[in-house]
Amino acid sequence: MTNELVFHKSSYSGQEPNCLEVAPLTAGAALRDSKHPHHGHLTFPATEWDAFLTAARDHAL
Repeated sequence: MTNELVFHKSSYSGQEPNCLEVAPLTAGAALRDSKHPHHGHLTFPATEWDAFLTAARDHAL
């Protein structure tokens, strides 16, 4: 049995192909380039992913 990652684009991306996609992990997240999903992904542990989300929320317009 394979644990296939399920990636999602932000709803803010619309139909634009130039964005990142994120897949939730048990402890963190995986990111990949939507233009080149076959090139793999980067994983981030929960502490780093939470820090990124906090910074993004704090600096949102």
